[in-house]
Amino acid sequence: MSQHLVFIAIILFVLAYFVGVKKKTWLLTGYNQRRVKDQDRLANLVGSYNFVMGMIMLGGSFINHPDTQVLIPILVIGYVILLGYVNTKMVDSQ
Repeated sequence: MSQHLVFIAIILFVLAYFVGVKKKTWLLTGYNQRRVKDQDRLANLVGSYNFVMGMIMLGGSFINHPDTQVLIPILVIGYVILLGYVNTKMVDSQ
C-alpha cells in the first residue's frame, strides 16, 4: 500500500467537499473570481474532478505496482487541462 497516494487522496477528498459541496471557490487559484460567469458550475466541475481523482488515487494506493506512480503526473495534467477549460470557456473576456 502506498501511503503517499492515500495522503493525496485524502487531500483531494477534502478539496472536493469544500469546493464541490460547500462552494468555497476561494480555495481555487489561477482565475479571477469576479470574472467567472457561473460559480456553481465551476464548483461542481472542480469538485467532481477532485472526487474522481481522489477515488483513482485511493484505488491506486492499494495496487502494489511501480506503474501507479504515473497517477501523479496524470493528476497534474488534468488540473492544467481543467484550468485551461475554465479560463477559456467560463471566464468573461473583459
